[in-house]
Amino acid sequence: MNPLKILVVDDEPAIRRFLKTSLATQGYTVIEAEDGKAALETLKRNTVDVIVLDLGLPGLDGFEVLSLVRGAGFTVPVIVLSVRADEAGKVRALDLGADDYVTKPFGIDELLARIRAAMRHRLQQEGEKPIFQSGDLTVDLVRRLVSVSGHEVKLTPREYDLLRLMVAHAGKVLTHRFILHEVWGSQADVQYLRIYVRTLRQKLEADPEQPRLILTEQGVGYRLRAPDA
Repeated sequence: MNPLKILVVDDEPAIRRFLKTSLATQGYTVIEAEDGKAALETLKRNTVDVIVLDLGLPGLDGFEVLSLVRGAGFTVPVIVLSVRADEAGKVRALDLGADDYVTKPFGIDELLARIRAAMRHRLQQEGEKPIFQSGDLTVDLVRRLVSVSGHEVKLTPREYDLLRLMVAHAGKVLTHRFILHEVWGSQADVQYLRIYVRTLRQKLEADPEQPRLILTEQGVGYRLRAPDA
């Protein structure tokens, strides 16, 4: 089996060295790019499995790179690196097509987990299974049946539509705006979405106050726990 290739796009040599060393120990092959232009040229010449993209690049910034990558039809998972306080930047990156984000400073274990989740999500999209399972939650996408610990859970049509969207993107952060557009077809108030998420948690979570399935990304959106391997 060929090792997975990860394109690391960051203008800081120290971070590129750290990522190359850390990812190589996990069996990944790392290709480096110091700016957006180099990243786009690399994508034209190489097939990569994941892109780790810094937003604060010189010249073409990370947002422009992401927009160009998605505009060119590349579906490769993209994990953005973002400063912790830049909440608006995270939302913008996700709306442009990023699969996930990791805040700086970050731990390598967290980044590795996000890479694995992004890869699972991509594989799921390419060959979606009729049965989704994550922890105690099972969703039969063909029969539209939802169960927790083997017990069927009754959802309203809107609740199911919301859960179905999260299942389709399990492991990926979905912004408030994306969810509202996909489920309601309009820019409905985000408070409306919070109400539906709360009712879903009450039906699906063992402890709705400490959710383990439907996770909140503060100020950004929600993430459904990735499917079991």
